[in-house]
Amino acid sequence: MQSPASQYTKLVKAKAIELGFDLCGIAKADFLEEEAPRLETWLKNGMHGQMNYMANHFDKRLDPRLLVDDAKSVITVLLNYYPEQKLPENAEDYKLSKYAYGTDYHFVIKDKLKDLLTYIHEEIGEVGGRAFVDSAPVMDKAWAKRSGLGWIGKHTNLINRQIGSFFFIGELILDLELEPDGPITDYCGTCTRCIDACPTDAIVGPYVVDGSKCISYFTIELKEAIPQEVQGKFDNWIFGCDICQDVCPWNRFAQPHKTEAFQPHPDLASFSRNDWEEITEDVFREIFRRSAVKRTKLEGLKRNVAFNQIIER
Repeated sequence: MQSPASQYTKLVKAKAIELGFDLCGIAKADFLEEEAPRLETWLKNGMHGQMNYMANHFDKRLDPRLLVDDAKSVITVLLNYYPEQKLPENAEDYKLSKYAYGTDYHFVIKDKLKDLLTYIHEEIGEVGGRAFVDSAPVMDKAWAKRSGLGWIGKHTNLINRQIGSFFFIGELILDLELEPDGPITDYCGTCTRCIDACPTDAIVGPYVVDGSKCISYFTIELKEAIPQEVQGKFDNWIFGCDICQDVCPWNRFAQPHKTEAFQPHPDLASFSRNDWEEITEDVFREIFRRSAVKRTKLEGLKRNVAFNQIIER
């Protein structure tokens, strides 16, 4: 006879897939012992740059039981965002990270996780828990790894053998006992393509990224002027960067997503260099109304475009 934990686990995983998630895995809600010294060293070396929030809530970041009382399980879900068509078609045009093409993933995943939590309440009963999508100090890649959904590659992104690495991660932390999955093997082998391809040398060693050197950091997180020493190294990226993922051999398995909300605004496909350079507040508001690109505000986006232009003059 099946134990309640086994029964509930099957229910939860089946519902996660029905809601549109690509994969679902479960880990025991425990202290992240392996990650603690790594995080401490990373912060001590200033690799978070101006991302001061990364240094906050150190204990909570490593122990889900401090986020949800009596937490017993961490459910991790993956949602593919690999697009059918990469933008722009012309390599000379400005580039956005693929994750920012459509609706901000926070809205999309949070809604699906809330539906999953509602289902758990209906089918299982009174279960305490919270949904997380970058909304609190949760080490999502560490939990995805513990849940057997992939391994953390040398570029520090999670890689899954079936779908590559272009996916969003979300969690439900619950006070419900579920059957945990085990971690899987690291399949990076001797490959160093991501390290070799990074134009700003942000991957300072296998499995270590200096966040303060990353193009994504410069174009999204950094609020002041971009340092001159990285001029000419951005390869036309104006919001985020996908280089380390684009060169990863495992992404030959990436398939186009099936989430309508992640489709780009129709005008984005035809956006030329000139359109980006002359973008107005009205156009910015219309195209990026529900997009992650709003994080930079128009002023930040213009700064990024201008920084890519300077080298050509």
